[in-house]
Order: sequence, then structure tokens, then C-alpha cells
Amino acid sequence: MTRMVASEPNDLGRYWIERANAGDVDGLVALYEPNAVLAFPPGNLATGHAEIRKVYEQLVAAAPVFALGRQRPALVGDDLALTASTQTTGEVSVEVARRQPDGSWLWAVDEPALVA
Repeated sequence: MTRMVASEPNDLGRYWIERANAGDVDGLVALYEPNAVLAFPPGNLATGHAEIRKVYEQLVAAAPVFALGRQRPALVGDDLALTASTQTTGEVSVEVARRQPDGSWLWAVDEPALVA
């Protein structure tokens, strides 16, 4: 399966919604660096692709439907970017993305469920 790569940091959030709604666990994991950290579910830290995959296998098994919230403009400095959006639930997601050698972006740190 051919998946789009993020050419801008905020592409990651849009791709996450699309892939989560499609049940595409591999596509979700592909949005992260190999040693990324995901803080989800709240109180849990998943480090690396294998642990992140387990989190998303459980998440998509429940077949929730996600909607893109209000994305804030990415704050970009050199090869790092801070992305944030307010979800439709009122929670705020905050991520650190890193520019990859090919110019694409991947998340290095993801905190998807901060209370607004």
C-alpha cells in the first residue's frame, strides 16, 4: 500500500485521522520515528514502533470514528516542529515532529490527550 508522507508537520495529524478511521495500524505506526514516544492511553508510555503498534491495534479494534479538530499552525525551528490541535472532545494533542533526511516529517513525541 502506498501512503503519503508528511511534507509539512501538520500533515501528520490529517494522516493520523485518515489512517485511524481506515483501521490502518501500519499506516499509523509509519507516522512515527522508530524510537518515538507515545503517551497513550493516558498514564501509559509506548516507546518504539512495537509498543506503539500494540496501542493502535487495541484502539482500532474498537472501531472509533475520529474527526479532525482545529489544528494550530506548526511552530517550526530548523528540523523540529511543535504541532498541536484541539480535538472535537476538547482535549488538546501536542506533538514534536522531526524533519527526516528525505525532507518528510515524523513524530518523535506524541501526547494526544491533554485536557483543555
